[in-house]
Amino acid sequence: MREQILYIFHEVVFFLISAVFITAMMFSVYIDVNWMHNALHENSLSEVLQEVILALITGMFFVTSINRIEIRSGLILIGGFYACMLIRELDFLFDYIKHGCWVWFALFTSAVCIVLALRSPQSIMRGLAKFISHRTWLMSATGLLIVLVFSRLFGMHQLWQNLMLDGYNRVVKNMAEESSELLGYSFCFLASARYLWQTRSQENASLANEKAKASHVFS
Repeated sequence: MREQILYIFHEVVFFLISAVFITAMMFSVYIDVNWMHNALHENSLSEVLQEVILALITGMFFVTSINRIEIRSGLILIGGFYACMLIRELDFLFDYIKHGCWVWFALFTSAVCIVLALRSPQSIMRGLAKFISHRTWLMSATGLLIVLVFSRLFGMHQLWQNLMLDGYNRVVKNMAEESSELLGYSFCFLASARYLWQTRSQENASLANEKAKASHVFS
């Protein structure tokens, strides 16, 4: 009974934290439209928050991979995936170098992550399988579907032009698309943070194994 109560309590707490976090993220859209009047351009608060969230997710997976030896390569690949998404969001910066050159930076990042992951190939599938089999994966998948599929379809120019006819306003289309992306990234961040927190015992176990091996070598 006590374990069930604690389980329900933890789930309710996570739900409330998620609600507060998503509300705060969505409030940035209100700030962009009503206070900053910047039509959700690349330097809007909503865009900046998307990039910050992706940077945090990327950093969390890369940093965590240092101590989780058994699933290190899987974590590196996941972090590399989000790093490439971050590079895509920052395409306007790379356009100062050459238009569309963000692709080459993303390919370089992918290559580096793949090389690092191949240093421990046995932990690639183990790490990816553990991530996908964890219950937070469904939340991550939902976030990715919102970003990669729903926001792209929902933000189609033709859809909003046919809907608003002569009253078409591109700001409305941008708001719908960017707010959808921000929602999706928020789901990914919450799921990633919870996954890494709930599996932190694996990090402690890996460190204990390393210490045991080191003491055995010097004994």
